[in-house]
Amino acid sequence: MQQSRTHTCGELRENNIGEKVVLCGFLENLREVSAGLAFAVLRDFYGTTQIVAEDEELVARFRSINKESVISVVGKVRERSSKNPKLPTGDIEIVPESITVLGACQHRELPFQIGRSLDADESARLKYRYLDLRNPRLKDNMILRSNVVFEIRKAMYELGFMEITTPILTASSPEGARDYLVPSRNHKGKFYALPQAPQQFKQLLMASGIDKYFQIAPCFRDEDARADRAPGEFYQLDMEMAFASQEDVFGVIETVLPPIFEKYGKYKNASKAPFEHISYADAMEKYGSDKPDLRIKLQATDVTELMQSKEFAPFDGNVIKAIIVNDFSQTRKFIDKLCNDIELQSGNKPYWVKTENGAFVGGVSKFIADRYDEIAAKLSLKDKDFILLTAGSKQVAQKTAGVAIKQLGNALPELIETDKYEFCWIVDFPMYEIGEESGELEFCHNPFSMPNGGLEILQKAEKGEIDPLSITAYQYDLICNGVELSSGAVRNHEPDLMVKAFNMVRLGEEEVKSKFPAMYNAFAYGAPPHAGIAPGVDRMIMLLAGEEAIREVIAFPMNKSAMDLMMGAPSEVSEKQLNELGIKIEIED
Repeated sequence: MQQSRTHTCGELRENNIGEKVVLCGFLENLREVSAGLAFAVLRDFYGTTQIVAEDEELVARFRSINKESVISVVGKVRERSSKNPKLPTGDIEIVPESITVLGACQHRELPFQIGRSLDADESARLKYRYLDLRNPRLKDNMILRSNVVFEIRKAMYELGFMEITTPILTASSPEGARDYLVPSRNHKGKFYALPQAPQQFKQLLMASGIDKYFQIAPCFRDEDARADRAPGEFYQLDMEMAFASQEDVFGVIETVLPPIFEKYGKYKNASKAPFEHISYADAMEKYGSDKPDLRIKLQATDVTELMQSKEFAPFDGNVIKAIIVNDFSQTRKFIDKLCNDIELQSGNKPYWVKTENGAFVGGVSKFIADRYDEIAAKLSLKDKDFILLTAGSKQVAQKTAGVAIKQLGNALPELIETDKYEFCWIVDFPMYEIGEESGELEFCHNPFSMPNGGLEILQKAEKGEIDPLSITAYQYDLICNGVELSSGAVRNHEPDLMVKAFNMVRLGEEEVKSKFPAMYNAFAYGAPPHAGIAPGVDRMIMLLAGEEAIREVIAFPMNKSAMDLMMGAPSEVSEKQLNELGIKIEIED
């Protein structure tokens, strides 16, 4: 017996026929056949059960209750005359003796139908999220999330990791995204920050002598929403290991994740260890992306020298990439739509040709027609091949090729193996890049990463002996089906090396000490080599559930503007609260 129930709404079967039971749940639906006959559906967390009212008094009682009210039904189980094989409880029904309203729904009209809430307006869904979560699909996503987090914890404990929670109120630090700031009442004019990640704390744990740490960590970043990124906050499997190499971290993830994906995923096949390793440079060259979907069996080929043409401006002096689709039978309408979609997403126009009877036809064929034999031989072209071409600077040509590969994979089912989880590691990321806004050298990835070559390679860059952009780092991303699940790195654990790495981006030793005082000082007392990673739990669940939007796997997500429509956050606060904090608000017009 559970609470005031004898059974749940998903529990009763034929072997319960004849029993007197008490069920509690939401009144999902009422279908009246006549004044003396009606069929009600009662729903709880575990399923649904049909209730049949066979006299006018009970029918009238049901009619007086609004849908989604919480009720208790006392009655007997009997065999259904018209069974429903699609329901676990489809062989039985309840003949009620009494009905009690436990929690009345006071609204005759709901904001949306519970069973079709996913089709409702997003704002309505988020404002009435407690109704949205009554939808069985979302409920199942919450169950999935709970089960997966449990399995993660279990696996990490079995591998000898210790769970440690790190602070939520901390100091602001320059880690890439904007901080959420929290004003201090006792220290007016000063602010805490919500952690963008437990990065510094987990490295300090390594300096403290903790060997293997993990937690399901909340992270807070003031950044815009995307389909695969919730604004405001998200959760990650944060882990760090002392005396660990890159391969040690890979070994943990390759042990923990595949069994979970195979057990709980929409697809039952997942990559086995070891996952494929692809350098960042090769990923950009072959797939046009540092998040390649290896299920798509297409790669880009550099054809810059092969297809240079002064007669066609986009091919004159630019990098040219080719993606070849064999045995292509699609229409011109398909090709035009494909090219339009690629241009819309990449901001760069693609080009194309086809092979037919030993010649190029269509698209830009007239500019390369006289070189068919040479091009066909070097690219191993066959009849009825489709060649999609991208051109521009190296970065533009690669990016456009990456979009093209993804669009082709989505448009042509024969090019993608959809029923599997394909993992890979992207390794050897650049340590530095030129910032789009600043135009100056910035960290490309995690600023606390160990550069390949250590202190010596940074000293060479400082002296001008090598280009800082050529320096790679022990940084790695975990990719699954074209989705970045995680970033990680072997850490920079030496104060001198740490200072030198920040010197490259114009931060002096005193600035490093002031911005990262705990980490700098801890490392000065001796810290073991360490490495870690932090796969995103929300994205992981999204992949497992087969959802396109991350909000479908988060209980109470914000909207795209980082607003909680249900709770009314962010909200104004009273003048008294502001005075206690020593804050005065001035809003510019």
